[in-house]
Amino acid sequence: MKFSAQQIADFLHGELVGNASVEVNNVSKIEEGLPGTLTFLANPKYTHYIYQTHASIVLVHKDFEPEHPIEATLIKVDDPYACLAMLLNLVNASLTAKQGIEQPNYVASSVTLPDDIYLGAFAYIGERVKLGKNVKIYPQVYVGNDVVIGDNVTLYPGVKIYHSCVIGNNCTIHAGSVIGGDGFGFAPQANGEYAKIAQIGNVVLEDNVEIGANTTIDRATMGSTVIRKGVKLDNLIQIAHNVEVGEHTVIAAQAGIAGSAKVGSHSMIGGQVGVAGHIKLGDRIQVGAQSGIPNHVDNDAVIMGYPAVPSKEFARQVVYIKRLPDLTRTVKELSKEIESLKEQLKNK
Repeated sequence: MKFSAQQIADFLHGELVGNASVEVNNVSKIEEGLPGTLTFLANPKYTHYIYQTHASIVLVHKDFEPEHPIEATLIKVDDPYACLAMLLNLVNASLTAKQGIEQPNYVASSVTLPDDIYLGAFAYIGERVKLGKNVKIYPQVYVGNDVVIGDNVTLYPGVKIYHSCVIGNNCTIHAGSVIGGDGFGFAPQANGEYAKIAQIGNVVLEDNVEIGANTTIDRATMGSTVIRKGVKLDNLIQIAHNVEVGEHTVIAAQAGIAGSAKVGSHSMIGGQVGVAGHIKLGDRIQVGAQSGIPNHVDNDAVIMGYPAVPSKEFARQVVYIKRLPDLTRTVKELSKEIESLKEQLKNK
């Protein structure tokens, strides 16, 4: 599908500079731009590429003024990156627009399928499942008994949603993720064995949540594991039982949140971060990658390292560690001098 510069400018409410009739059917990075593609300039470090790119259309900030001739047509907007995201979402929606019911699949007799559903082959829909409007369920998805799924939800191939979980409106769960598996609950016994503790709660995803591929969110022992509205989880994340993740928080890949931890809202947690159980992380915190958090964290903290400390303190620690070899040599030399002075004093 092709779009003209004029159509794109109208959609974005942008100012068009150049050939309004030029058409594009793909996107590209500005440094690799090809004719027939659209690109964007948001980072000033890439400005020099705009004079070299062969892309047909470039989204630029409304204040951009070229210093040299530019081959491409420009569309001036308030935020080029945000506008590119709007266009990509529009294209993606057209690519993933699926409807209809593929065979074979299993749908329990107690379930009413919406008219606009997409149900892929080999999907399983359990008893008393409630499905909202415009739900897309890709092949090999399992939806257990008594699950509630809101409007405009997409479950990509291989997603597993255990019984009684609740998925809000406008949620996306990517391939291989498991929602509602048992929490890691075992009671040690006198004989050294472990007895399983039944996990009878559920998982609740509020509206506008996106879950990356192969992420697992465990059901609560009692009550609910809750992912608040607007949360974005990357691939390969483990969320344990009875955790609560505050609204509009983002967590990067391979992070692990232990049982009953509470993560605040509007926070950013880097990759491979570990959070201990039963602690509370404040709102608007930022956590550097590979950090370990064993204790409560206050609002607005910026931390990293293990145990995680304020980022400035961590930077000082790194400097000290780098200086350890020199410090060690200095200490050894001073020790030799002290011993030498002791010998001299003895001989007097």
